[in-house]
Formats: sequence, C-alpha cells, structure tokens
Amino acid sequence: MATVAERTGLDPERLWGVGVVAILVALVGGSLAFPRVVYDGFIWHYFWGPVQADANSAVCATRAEGITQYLDSASACAAAVEPVAYPGYTLVSEVGYMVTLIIALTGVVFLLRRLDIGDDPRFFFSLVPFMFFGGAFRVIEDANDTPGVADALITYPVNTLIISPVIYVTVFAITLVAVVGSVTAERSGLIDDYVKPLFGAGVAVLAVSLAYLLWAGLTGSQGATFYPQVLVVILLGSTVAAAAAWWLIERFAPDVNKGTGKIGLMVLWGHAVDGVANVVGLNWMTAIGAGNNLIPKHPVNQAVVDITASTLPDSVLAITGDAWPFLLVKLVAATAVIWVFDEQIFEESPRYAILLLIAVLAVGLGPGTRDMLRATFGV
Repeated sequence: MATVAERTGLDPERLWGVGVVAILVALVGGSLAFPRVVYDGFIWHYFWGPVQADANSAVCATRAEGITQYLDSASACAAAVEPVAYPGYTLVSEVGYMVTLIIALTGVVFLLRRLDIGDDPRFFFSLVPFMFFGGAFRVIEDANDTPGVADALITYPVNTLIISPVIYVTVFAITLVAVVGSVTAERSGLIDDYVKPLFGAGVAVLAVSLAYLLWAGLTGSQGATFYPQVLVVILLGSTVAAAAAWWLIERFAPDVNKGTGKIGLMVLWGHAVDGVANVVGLNWMTAIGAGNNLIPKHPVNQAVVDITASTLPDSVLAITGDAWPFLLVKLVAATAVIWVFDEQIFEESPRYAILLLIAVLAVGLGPGTRDMLRATFGV
C-alpha cells in the first residue's frame, strides 16, 4: 500500500511542512473570518486565555467583543458570560498540546537527522539538565505571580514566555540553541564531543535559575520562603519509589526494560518525582511544617483526587491523603512506556525512540520539578 508521501510525490520533510502550514492557515484564516467562533471560542478560550489569566494573577479572564477582562473573584467568574478562561489546563487544551507535541517531535526528528545526531543514549542524558531547568524557570514566574508581591522581576506580557505551555516553547528554543551551538563547535574543530558542552549548558542555565530562587527564598524577596525539608522529602521519596518499582521490574518482569536500560530507570525516576511532588504538595505540606497544601492544576490530578476522596472513607483519608494514587498512576504509566520501547524499536529507529523517551521524561520531570521547587520555596 502506497504511503502518503509516495502518493503526493513529496518527501516526508516537505509533507510535514505542508501539513504544518495548512494547520496554521486554517487557524489564522478561521480567526480572521470567524473571530468570535474560532479565536474567542476556541483558541483564546482553551489555549491563550488561561495563559493570560495566569500571567496577570487573575482568578479568570473573560473575552467579549474582542476585549479581554481579568476578574479577581470566583463569584465574578461564575457569573461571567462565556468564554471564560481559568489558569491551568482543560481536557481540550491537553489534547491540543498532545497533538502539537507529536507534530513538533516529528519536526525535531527531521532536524536531528539533518544534524546526524540523537541516536546515542548520551544525547538523552545530556538533555536532562534542561528538563530540570524548565521546571525551575517556571517557578521563577510563580514567584512573580505571588499575591501581594510588588517587586516582580518579570511582568506581563513578557512573563507569558515562562507560563505553561508557552514555557515549553521557550525552553525548547534555549535547548535548540545549545544543541546547534554544541554541534557547530564540534564540527568546527573547537571541541571533540558536542555532548559535554551541551550537558554543561543545561547545568549552567539550571544553576542560574536555582541561584535566583535560593536568593529569593533566603531573603524573602517576591514573597518566597525556603523549606529545605520539602526538597529532601520529595527527592528521597521519589528515589525510594523509583528504586522499588525498578526492583519489581528486574525481579518479576526483566524483559520490560531490556530495550531502554538506564534510560528506562531515568524515565521511571522522573515520573516518580512528579508523583511524589504532587502527593507531598497536595497532602503533606502542613504535616512537614512547610506552609499550606497546594491545589491541583491539572484535570488528571484533580480527577485522581476527586475519585480517591469519593471512594475512601474519611478515616482512611485522614491517614493517607487523597493524592497518593497519582504516584501509582505515574509509576504504572512510566513502566508501560518503558515496556513499549523494546530492543526492536531501538534497532529500527534509535533516533526517534530516544527523542520520544526524551519527551516522555520531560512531561514528567519538568512539571515534577516545578511542583517540587514551588513547594520548596513557598510560591
């Protein structure tokens, strides 16, 4: 059966480009032709509106007659006429971002193929610091949005660049510059191996972000505080959880990780960080003397909490909390992904396999780092 590329006479890269342009034309053209329906009712409502509301520290944002207004009370938001956008994600936006991620990953595969890199596990590990950096960078914006803070470092509209999901584009751009710069330096004869400076660049931008957050926490700038016990509990808990899951895999189902090896362990640990950070942040902040418990921002997190709260009796919830199943969900999901990436996938398409695993780790470790540091610095 002929492929789409064969039927159209376009190579995969050109076909990808045509598809991206077609989507952009449809969205831009639809917004111009039917602004109330396409832009206000879809693009703004589910994607850009939540970013604007978050960037302006509003409870919600509304849009009528092409004008955006920001509301500061839940009652006003409830009475507002749709479209109303709240900070955070919705099921529609998460599906949209998932589709965007798949399209973007395909484009990155073409780029890595052009650069002739990305098929070595070392490339995977060289990008890990950038995933930590993305989470830390997002917490800087959280500090800027802390209620009552007058000394915001980054203000609207610049702060939209470090709010989810736009921050993923920002971090991607920074990472891309580091990748291309490192590869160029290697091929110019300035260095012998692009992996080391690439890893170093990630560590450098992460160190700058952490240094700023530590300064803010120790000095009380921008409403930040410093709860080192949160960091210790989350890192220790995630390491124990990942180690336990890894032991179970190695003991009872060793074939699960034959393909990924150490990459699989890193993926498992990254999602354990996300799981434990949610459990600690949502249920145990007050118990460890680190301020108030946080509120879930993702629909999946909220759904897990709601189901647990409605299923277990209050006497049990008082002991276990209602967020712990999220950790189990993350570990099971990570294990399933590791199992899918068997040896055959790496043999047939190592570059695409490694890139997908980078994305899998990023969607766990990035938000997990954000939740962990947000709780650590009380923002």
